[in-house]
Amino acid sequence: MGASSPATSIRDTAERRSTAWVDRRTQRPRPLFVERAVAAMIIREETANDRPQISDVVHAAFGRMAEAHLVEQLRAEGDSTIALIAVEQARIIGHVMLSNVTAPFKALGLGPVSVRPDHQRSGVGSALIREALRQARQGGWDAVFVLGDPRFYRRFGFDPEPAGGFTCLYAGPHFMVLFMSNALPRTGTIAYASAFAALP
Repeated sequence: MGASSPATSIRDTAERRSTAWVDRRTQRPRPLFVERAVAAMIIREETANDRPQISDVVHAAFGRMAEAHLVEQLRAEGDSTIALIAVEQARIIGHVMLSNVTAPFKALGLGPVSVRPDHQRSGVGSALIREALRQARQGGWDAVFVLGDPRFYRRFGFDPEPAGGFTCLYAGPHFMVLFMSNALPRTGTIAYASAFAALP
């Protein structure tokens, strides 16, 4: 895994819910703001002690064990390069892994990205992806590939069009790349870590 970095703390902006009440003097409605503090979420590198919880998170996120086994195999074979968890109130709620990819340049593959079902669609996955990509840039990686929905991954800078120039088992409309360096080759063969071959 890459060099250690301090945990990232993310505190969502306090939510404000406005209602109205009537000012007795003017008989006009006035807003009443109620603030609700949202618990802080910490993003940090995974440790060996986190692994049982991570397996539970990945299993819950995908509804099967295949992706949890993939994460374990990538670790065991030394292909895991960046692996982060999201922690809220001492509970792991999300996980992301970037693994080695064979390419004409220094590249990683993003995924799996896993978030507990009760925390999905709340920004946890996006926060994990952004921090993982930040660490990839900081680590001097040239590019990151991903297989997923372009409507989601475009927001992070991924693009399926330049990925179309590469030969890959997963080539197609959902295969995307984010270049982090200029003047890189736009053709060549991309091969994910062998653990991906076991996915059904």
